[in-house]
Amino acid sequence: MTEFVQESTITNKNQEALRVATELFRQAPDWVTFFREVLGVEGAVRQLFTAQEELLEFEQTPEYGEIQQMVAGLRDSTGGLPNNREPTRVITVRLPASLHESLKTEAHDRKTSMNKLCISKLLQVIDNVLVPVEEQSQDSQTTQEPTLEVELT
Repeated sequence: MTEFVQESTITNKNQEALRVATELFRQAPDWVTFFREVLGVEGAVRQLFTAQEELLEFEQTPEYGEIQQMVAGLRDSTGGLPNNREPTRVITVRLPASLHESLKTEAHDRKTSMNKLCISKLLQVIDNVLVPVEEQSQDSQTTQEPTLEVELT
């Protein structure tokens, strides 16, 4: 019985996340607003799935896939970043020349900019086993200033 209740609660959360996303999507916001309100740090999804484990499980569901399709649709219809709604941040990413060339070629083949391609790739879910773990302690990560330099182009 307890397992059924937990499964039912998870299903309800999945459906609620999709309901919130669908409702906002119908209002045709720019993609950044949609992302912030649905998938952002203080968005509906993170409010529903407060445990990291729950969030990771949700990211594997059909509901999450539908939300990702909504983001992609809004990015396609509204183009780039909105001018005045939210400030943009620039990051420097150090990568091998071969990976840079590969991204450049992929962007060209897709007839898009490297910036749009990289944002598209950053919006995708990645399995934890594919992300190397830093040796750095948690305290030193939070006190370090991020490097903000060059926009990917």
